[in-house]
Amino acid sequence: MISFVVPAYNEERYLGATLASIHAAALAVAEPYEIVVADDASTDATVAIAEANNARVVRVEKRQIAATRNAGARASSGDPLFFVDADTRVNEAVLRAALRALDDGAVGGGAAVEFDDVPAWAHLAMRVAVPAFRALNFAAGCFVFCRREAFEAVGGFDETLFAAEEIIISRALARRGRFVVVREKVVTSGRKVHAHGFWKMHAVMLVMAVRGWRGVKSRRHAAFWYEDKR
Repeated sequence: MISFVVPAYNEERYLGATLASIHAAALAVAEPYEIVVADDASTDATVAIAEANNARVVRVEKRQIAATRNAGARASSGDPLFFVDADTRVNEAVLRAALRALDDGAVGGGAAVEFDDVPAWAHLAMRVAVPAFRALNFAAGCFVFCRREAFEAVGGFDETLFAAEEIIISRALARRGRFVVVREKVVTSGRKVHAHGFWKMHAVMLVMAVRGWRGVKSRRHAAFWYEDKR
């Protein structure tokens, strides 16, 4: 059985479409599956939307993405694990590609990513970022998949980090076996692009480059990912 883990904090705007896409993709590949929504202290209709879309809800009070993902994984019972962000839509093609990679012996992986409804500069930036992530063999955080055994062996997502935990787990899984970033795409929201614009987005990347891992080991430095702009 496939376990889809969806971390969520105040995701009433996007969650319904994400869950509908997971249901459609899983039904298309004709595999048994479950969806676990790890609700991280939402104050909006996130829980009601999850339950209305036949997802099991796990309550979490962490306000930290790595810990929330791990809580969802612990509550799930399937293998493999698919971690899908609450504003990201999957499809049959990307799910089939990921399952095929696992069947061929990969321990985990990610997928190409496309922004939904963003300015031209953001699309151009993704044309650089996606090949770079593939070359580095890093999964984008909005879509990570792996075998449960491998996930547990590496200790799950690193809970000392408030962001970039997908890079650390990509490296950790790659040390245990083949890690594959498939060419098929998921579609994720461009809300950060719209909320912050060109200059703020690039300023955040520059600060990250200067601070390195120190910049994501505290919520204060990782505020870009935790503010309430939805």
